Amino acid sequence: MKLFKYGIVLERLKLADIELVRQWRNSDRVRLNMEYREIISPAQQIEWFRSIDNLENNYLMIYYNGEKIGLLNDKNVNWEAKTSESGIFLGVSGYYSTFVPYLVSVAGIETTFYFLNWNRQFAHILKSNINAVNFNRQLGYELCPGQENAENQMYQLTREQFEKSAGKVRKAVRLLAPAQQKTILLLEPEDYTSGLAQKYEELLKAYPGKLLREETPEGLQITEV
Repeated sequence: MKLFKYGIVLERLKLADIELVRQWRNSDRVRLNMEYREIISPAQQIEWFRSIDNLENNYLMIYYNGEKIGLLNDKNVNWEAKTSESGIFLGVSGYYSTFVPYLVSVAGIETTFYFLNWNRQFAHILKSNINAVNFNRQLGYELCPGQENAENQMYQLTREQFEKSAGKVRKAVRLLAPAQQKTILLLEPEDYTSGLAQKYEELLKAYPGKLLREETPEGLQITEV
């Protein structure tokens, strides 16, 4: 599965990329902002990948200008309730203080709510990670009830909260990436084998607009019109 929007490409994580992800995850700049801070071994990484390579998790490699730069995820996916827990980290530190994290996050959130008709996203953020707290609040995430004293706090986001809080961010993203504002979803043959494509196809039945479906050498490409 691949998703294209705002110059960002999100590709479902493959076994071949998990060593790169492990190196990123073990770096101090990423690890120290996570609840789990132990160094992850290659064997542990393989075990982790096997535990998330299913329909309840969707981990996506982030590409920008053809470069692999980080990981975006939706985990604990509930297809019936249309809820999941989102997370993101960049492995390439040069993009930290740029607009790129906003491109990635807005592309993912808009696809989730408007393309796939999702109901709610959750996120865990360390209370001490002020930059991440502020970033997510700009997107509309709100602290869940009873989380005030927790260190690893749970936040939630709805479409209404996103629209209320992220207007300036979304406007900036559209100005920065004017050429690719329509969502493009590529469903590959392995997605039909795993059942992931069928899940997406079911969600897209509720899409309110028109979708263009094209068979390509890579798979079925579905584009907003």
